[in-house]
Amino acid sequence: MRSVIGNILGFVLLTLLSTSVNSSPGVVFVPPITSPTSTSVRTGKSVQNVTWDVSNPPANITNKIGTILFRSADFTTLLILADNFDILLGTIEITVPWVLTGNDYSLNLIGDSGNFSPNFTIIQAD
Repeated sequence: MRSVIGNILGFVLLTLLSTSVNSSPGVVFVPPITSPTSTSVRTGKSVQNVTWDVSNPPANITNKIGTILFRSADFTTLLILADNFDILLGTIEITVPWVLTGNDYSLNLIGDSGNFSPNFTIIQAD
């Protein structure tokens, strides 16, 4: 009888402890990229700002650490242009990759979800 009561009390105590922990659920934050735009022309090897809208973030973001990946022809590459920054900064400097001149380049801003910039143009450096 004692072991049954002990097991019940242990279960109740464990349940109370696990439910008293404040674990607010996080919210996925997908800030839209505001620059570069579809009319942007960037030069390879130049330093440029990438910006995104952080005007209305949720209170509990699931991942505040950002990464920016390079995209070419609608495929995300493994080229990391910026990493390990606070997604709430709203801007970060990158070095534009030295690639062939083209107008099908974009960026992938990743925090806890991915968001693509519009396609923009990169021209080769002189």
